[in-house]
Amino acid sequence: MRALLIGVLVWLTCGPVWATDCENRRYLGTSYTVCTVDLTQETLKLFLRDDNGKIYGSFNAINQALAAAGNTLGFAMNAGMYHEDRAPVGLFLEDGKQEMGLVTSAGPGNFGLLPNGVLCLRKGRADVIETLRFEREKPRCTGATQSGPMLVIDGELHPRFLVDSTSRYVRNGVGTTADGRKAVFVISNAFVTFHEFGSFFRDALKLPQALYFDGNISRLYAPDLGRHDPGRRLGPIIGTVARKAP
Repeated sequence: MRALLIGVLVWLTCGPVWATDCENRRYLGTSYTVCTVDLTQETLKLFLRDDNGKIYGSFNAINQALAAAGNTLGFAMNAGMYHEDRAPVGLFLEDGKQEMGLVTSAGPGNFGLLPNGVLCLRKGRADVIETLRFEREKPRCTGATQSGPMLVIDGELHPRFLVDSTSRYVRNGVGTTADGRKAVFVISNAFVTFHEFGSFFRDALKLPQALYFDGNISRLYAPDLGRHDPGRRLGPIIGTVARKAP
């Protein structure tokens, strides 16, 4: 028993502490990975550029930068659409510094499929807010990323989603609770339609607001699940920052 206790203590003190709760869930025959962040207990940040202005582009690059201060990513995923140079398509704030302004007009592609929305990070809370409401209310965010379309708006699916759609991709996005305390990040582990993906947020997770991040290039870093998805270099990334144990 003493040897077992020593082994547990060594495991607890040698590795990082993963605060974010990630789990695999099934809904209507499809597997999803769900990572829940409690904003009152964890540090959630958006990442785009390092101190030299270079776009990170990968989970490894962010981890290398965090390591200098004794920190590490607890979990991470891509966080919004970007151009070929990996610059954000819509509003992006990193530590209060604006990279791109709010885009309110309709346009081609999923981003322009209105209504779209913004994930707004504030001290102790996170909120998915529909873009025109965001423009009216002008919340003071320390971090923000705009993407689209909205998946769930005030408990209802985006009005353009089709039950019989044939467009299927691996998709990822985020939903927030009404009190802003929790942000719930989801990536599908199979090809799904917008309707199926939005329904998971609304019906399985019971979240009143949810926002689409991307499809096809969707990636997740979840070390507690042994997951580090490979792929092309990314634009905006979101993740929790955990302290590495000595």
